Amino acid sequence: MAISARGPTATVGRCSTDPALTVDDLGPLSEEGDAQRSHPALTVELGQAELQITGRLLQASNATFLAELLVDGAPIECVYKPLEGERPLWDFPHRTLGFREVAAYQVSRIGGFDCVPVTVLADGPFGLGSLQVWVDVDDAATDKLVDLVPSSAVPKQGWFTSVEGLDANDRPVSVIHADVADLRLLAVFDVLINNADRKGGHILSSAGQVFGVDHGLSFHTDHKLRTLLWGWAGSELTPREVAAVRKARDEAPDQLSTLLSDREISALVHRAELLLSRRRLPRPRGEWPSIPWPPF
Repeated sequence: MAISARGPTATVGRCSTDPALTVDDLGPLSEEGDAQRSHPALTVELGQAELQITGRLLQASNATFLAELLVDGAPIECVYKPLEGERPLWDFPHRTLGFREVAAYQVSRIGGFDCVPVTVLADGPFGLGSLQVWVDVDDAATDKLVDLVPSSAVPKQGWFTSVEGLDANDRPVSVIHADVADLRLLAVFDVLINNADRKGGHILSSAGQVFGVDHGLSFHTDHKLRTLLWGWAGSELTPREVAAVRKARDEAPDQLSTLLSDREISALVHRAELLLSRRRLPRPRGEWPSIPWPPF
């Protein structure tokens, strides 16, 4: 079945009164001034092509399909989530999670976070939905980002403990995450988009790049941040992180009008302003669970 994969078109962002970004702030830049992205999941182009369903992820809470997008005869593996397959939620408007997936990609791309694989809206076999490039995961490297270990075996350096509990045999165990710059940038990104579901299984490593997936539960106007990445809570933002938040604040809203409501876009800008004024990652709040469950 032929599909049309599409995303918001580029427009000129709003001017900022903050100091200009530098190469050191954003990392290596292209000739066009954008941060260079080399991983295939960040550079592939999804356009008009033939989409074939190849399988289904049965463990997903919403209808989620494995698919191949045939571009110039070459297959690109993707994850297709039709809006019609979203189960109703009490706190998020129905049939909007796919739009939020695409919005998360746009914020990641524009800000230079580069932590979300290419994601577009697609008219697929089961209707409109999100289509995201599949990431070939390095399992060993992913285990070095987030892991479940006996509490007595938590490394003394380079790791933070997120959750402590008991296993099936009543032995103490801990969910831990690494003190890694790219993972920390993902934590900043989650604060910005108000991610309500950053589980360990949504954090991937591939070819040295840290990715986050499953961003449907994001961009709510109420505070709903739930994540395992609390190890840097209260710490000061780095220049790289400040630059990414600033760029997303200045340029992303113009790209999101077809994906989010005006109030959700305003809330995104407000969260960015808070990060830029406080220059620190937030701490957990008491009125909302701070850890997703289950954590993986």
